[in-house]
Amino acid sequence: MKIGTVQIAGAPQLAVALNDQQVVLLGEVWAEAPRDMLQVISGGPAMAASIEGLLKGAPTHAVDALHWLPPIPRPGKLTCLALNNSANKDRILKGPAHPALFNKPASSLIGHGQPIRLRPDYGRVHPEPELALIIGRGGADISAAAAYEHVFGYTIINDLTSPTMRTDDTFHYRAIHPKQDEPQAIEYIDTWVSYPGRYKGADTFGPIGPWIATRAEIPDPHVLTVRCLHQGRVITEDSTQNLFYKVPEVIEFVSYYMTLEPGDIISLGTALKSAGGGQAIQTVDLNALGGPIAVSISGIGTLSNPVAKR
Repeated sequence: MKIGTVQIAGAPQLAVALNDQQVVLLGEVWAEAPRDMLQVISGGPAMAASIEGLLKGAPTHAVDALHWLPPIPRPGKLTCLALNNSANKDRILKGPAHPALFNKPASSLIGHGQPIRLRPDYGRVHPEPELALIIGRGGADISAAAAYEHVFGYTIINDLTSPTMRTDDTFHYRAIHPKQDEPQAIEYIDTWVSYPGRYKGADTFGPIGPWIATRAEIPDPHVLTVRCLHQGRVITEDSTQNLFYKVPEVIEFVSYYMTLEPGDIISLGTALKSAGGGQAIQTVDLNALGGPIAVSISGIGTLSNPVAKR
């Protein structure tokens, strides 16, 4: 099943895919339809079976005729992996021997078809096409062996990034540390640090959706093709097999530090391989070139967004 969230008469409603072009609105075929995705997640396989039983012969709507919201409009947390693509490991001069994480605010999320709004002072803004997983069953200290039992499904996210704001928000400073042999004394360590609040978390920097493909639809999340298209031209064609840290170890690592809750989202890292050795996604400046920008992942669908200047 592939399911998303649309806005009808100012209110969210769940939409289920019949195919790439047609959907069924649950509210039209089920008087007691779940109000949001969290109810579907909590309902488990029985809820999914009930929904699928309503689709045959139901009235349909065109995907492009609907106003799409993020599949989960306000997730408890959206955690992203940094530099998690083994196809580009030679770019990392120094880094941790474990996943590196940052959080993206729910307020940055927008749905399929909704405009990415950019201001001139954001500077360069480029796309980052990514596969993301949706937590179905929460928990802390989840083992890698049990990780898939906690996955509800998978979606698409475009982790928009402004290198201009990243540079502006990078500090080169002398960090204070206790001396190794004199813990009551201090020493200064030359350090670089950058904070992702603006350059990853500005409004509309998180296009996501339109679908969540349930786990049954995606038996192996590491054999999916990821494509990024700018103005109809393919920029990236990569595979999720190139993710350095895979789903089981990611869930194990994240849940060691953060209790995962139903509806939480973990974005697994950017697909970076240039299509046919051509243009890199980092050179696709949406602030200068405009849109649309689209991300397609096999088995899930296509997320496409125009660009609007503010």
